[in-house]
Amino acid sequence: MRYVGMKQGDIWYVTFGPDTTDDTAESTARSTRTFKSEIDAKLFAMQILAKGWSASAGTLNPHQPKQVVGPAQIEQWADPGLGG
Repeated sequence: MRYVGMKQGDIWYVTFGPDTTDDTAESTARSTRTFKSEIDAKLFAMQILAKGWSASAGTLNPHQPKQVVGPAQIEQWADPGLGG
């Protein structure tokens, strides 16, 4: 396995951590979780955003087509009410 914690068949990732603009953040360390489906990744991203943390997401290599969701687009991507 190339990445520790990556499970067979995972396609999506969400990288997350405390918002670095938040002065109360204990650490700027970021973590990543992988998921088998885009829906699972979106649900997890919504939980992270609800904490006030920042996140980004995308597809893992070699999955095609490659998709990357930056912090500025993550809320719209994850929230079905916003078009995600």
